[in-house]
Amino acid sequence: MSKTIRKLLVMNILSSIISIYISIFVNLYIWESDHGIGDVSLYNASMYVCWGLTFALASRMNSRFSIRPLLALSALCGGLAFLYLMTVHLESRMLWIVLLGVPVGMMFGLSQSSQNLSIALQGKENELAPYFAAVNITSQVLNMAVPIFSAAVIEWFGYNGSFVAMLLFIAAMLAYSAKMPKIYVQVRPAAHAQRIKEPFYALGFRTAFSYPGAKWVLLSLLAAGLFLQFQNMFALLFTFSVTQNKMLIAVLNLLYTLSSLLGLWLYRRIRLHEMRWLWIGTLLLAAGFLIALLHHPAMLIASNLLTSVGMFYFSIVWNAQQFKYIKHLSPGTKRSFLVWRECILVLTRCVLLGLTFSLTEIKGAAFVVIAGLAVACLIAIPVFQKCAGRENGKLGPPHSPEPEPAAMP
Repeated sequence: MSKTIRKLLVMNILSSIISIYISIFVNLYIWESDHGIGDVSLYNASMYVCWGLTFALASRMNSRFSIRPLLALSALCGGLAFLYLMTVHLESRMLWIVLLGVPVGMMFGLSQSSQNLSIALQGKENELAPYFAAVNITSQVLNMAVPIFSAAVIEWFGYNGSFVAMLLFIAAMLAYSAKMPKIYVQVRPAAHAQRIKEPFYALGFRTAFSYPGAKWVLLSLLAAGLFLQFQNMFALLFTFSVTQNKMLIAVLNLLYTLSSLLGLWLYRRIRLHEMRWLWIGTLLLAAGFLIALLHHPAMLIASNLLTSVGMFYFSIVWNAQQFKYIKHLSPGTKRSFLVWRECILVLTRCVLLGLTFSLTEIKGAAFVVIAGLAVACLIAIPVFQKCAGRENGKLGPPHSPEPEPAAMP
């Protein structure tokens, strides 16, 4: 990997530490109050809406500013979120939850926009799979270390002590943002290029999905948002249903991570085509979702073990393919695609969250219907990806592409 990609990997590690803590312990902090699935859904919906809006805004800002100030602003939003958790108490719990999701969503939106655009613009095709594999490996290590460290801090110093610890990582992220390469989108339309005219409110939708195979990628994104949010939310709630002891939650998370490392070992030992790995990941995820319907503690743990391995295979292939399909596009078109990619995922995530607002327990007919919808979307994704790859592979390099932006030290 190039120096630029390695720096992006380090920033990904710093932001992942904060993300892992938030995904487990902020959700647990909200859940502990009255075990309300609706409260957790409301927080995540607020977060994802702000995430999507901020991602779109940051991608526009990236044509004028490099990723350095965007990542610095992301860190500041993270710091604001933890200060809010420590100091703000409102009579309206729903308002408190919604307001908490705002800075968290802004932090993730700014960070993801900066890193995704950087990978799309700077990552060579032969760097994408190694980069996402490295991201997954470091994520596995962090998924073992961060929950145990955080649980220990909460045990000794309470939640406020853990919030202070996260503020220290926020400070490290802020400092490292100044060392990042100055990557930004330079849109230089060629004089002879024919551009698709779109009204302002379309925000480049037709441009973003005008390449061969794009309609299948769009369908894949629509299905993925529903599936990813189901997996992300209920993997946590399955664990919380088994135990609320912080250290036991960390130990279970360690067990899930070790299962992912087993998946990594098999991935390196067995040479298979990427589509076969995608199908293996898909089937493991589907099996995990289905056995969770039994709602026995042992089955919930087994479900998370299977989905941990499945998500490892799924995320490596799916993310690498999504970025590979747009490598031939101009920087401006890549930006439009990434904005719409994130907005579509946010929209469909919120649809799934909307379906869970009325849930009171992780069982029953309503939960079975939602789980069935998630599995159906999951099974459709490899089909859509294969169709997208078949059409995209027919396209050669563009005759006269826009120049790629430089990464300035």
